[in-house]
Amino acid sequence: MTMSRPTSRASRIERRFESLIWKFRLVTLIPVVMSLIGSISCFVLGTYAELSVLYKVAQGEFNNDNSNFLIGKVVGGIDYYLIGIALLIFGYGIYELVISDIDPRQAHQSPDRRNLLNIDSLDTLKQKLTKVIIVALIVTAFKVMVSFEVGTITELLQYCAGVLMLAFSAYLIGRTGTH
Repeated sequence: MTMSRPTSRASRIERRFESLIWKFRLVTLIPVVMSLIGSISCFVLGTYAELSVLYKVAQGEFNNDNSNFLIGKVVGGIDYYLIGIALLIFGYGIYELVISDIDPRQAHQSPDRRNLLNIDSLDTLKQKLTKVIIVALIVTAFKVMVSFEVGTITELLQYCAGVLMLAFSAYLIGRTGTH
């Protein structure tokens, strides 16, 4: 009888400790909430950039001299949206991996919509984030290339190399979706 009692006590201590460890996963709610708030911030900044360009165009401030600047602001707004989407995917992914499945997503009827933010492993989260981040980098490079002025053959070659790298990046993104 004396042997079963220490085992029972050790078992209770182990259960309590494991329960505490399991509850400790809730600390990941901090990055989840902060990434969702950051996502909203990026969407607001992107919308502000887009609306400021529309305002300038409506005021008649669109001309040949500032067209590259305004196009750069539009592309910059798109960049903010993409970063917001990356933060959204990160928040959903961390929540689903560590806390719980998102029930409203599971209840949706369409399989395409249901799987849109389905994060079932760390590798899936990494793949989805990588794709969005690469697209955001492509958009950022496009923003820079819009205002890039070619004056020498070296600059032309640099510009062409940049276009080739963007095309190759887009090819690789498309290719990863088929495997």
